[in-house]
Amino acid sequence: MTISVGDKLPDVKLVKATKDGPEQVDAGTFFAGRKVALFSVPGAFTPTCSAKHLPGYVEKADELRAKGVDEIACTSVNDAFVMGAWKDAAGSEDVTMLADGNGDFAQAVGLTMDGSGFGMGQRAQRYSMIVDDGVVKELNVEQPGDFSVSSAEHMLKQL
Repeated sequence: MTISVGDKLPDVKLVKATKDGPEQVDAGTFFAGRKVALFSVPGAFTPTCSAKHLPGYVEKADELRAKGVDEIACTSVNDAFVMGAWKDAAGSEDVTMLADGNGDFAQAVGLTMDGSGFGMGQRAQRYSMIVDDGVVKELNVEQPGDFSVSSAEHMLKQL
């Protein structure tokens, strides 16, 4: 079942990519007590994700914070080392990378996709959500192949 607006995020383990290496975090703790702009990509370093999705959140980070966002986070079914390398390549400390290496978070929120046709296996769909104290306030799930409603620009209109 897909998570919906008004639902509390499941408390599953994610791995935060940090300068000191991977750091396990509980989703419940990470999202508690603050407003988080979360976006998900099918894969780090993939074309749309690298050319549009991540750069949009980097470029709009100050505007998102000005509208009350405490943290901007990106999740993907990749390991923390890949997510950390992608963050380094993007050149921004404005986005926290949350690795969902086994896809547990993607499965728990019901937003998986089958990327086997591209050699990617099970991945998370492209989406964004505004999470306030662990509760989904806005949810924007892209249709396969699209990139519009999960963008930073769209999220700014929702805040």
